[in-house]
Amino acid sequence: MADADLNLVLEMLRRQQDDLRELKDGQRELIRRVGSMEQHMATMLGSIAGESVRVDRLTERDERNERRLDLHDAP
Repeated sequence: MADADLNLVLEMLRRQQDDLRELKDGQRELIRRVGSMEQHMATMLGSIAGESVRVDRLTERDERNERRLDLHDAP
């Protein structure tokens, strides 16, 4: 009877190890995917910053042109 109990405990431990292995594999996959998302976000933020700089330059050019042409908004 003791061998049957021991075998049962060993089988339960094996199942727990398998479950733990699956959880770790899933966690690794999630970590990889989050890292990939972070890289994409960083790229997008860089693009947004670049566009902001371009808009600022265009605004400056527009303001210079308005001053040269003596254009003003009506009050």
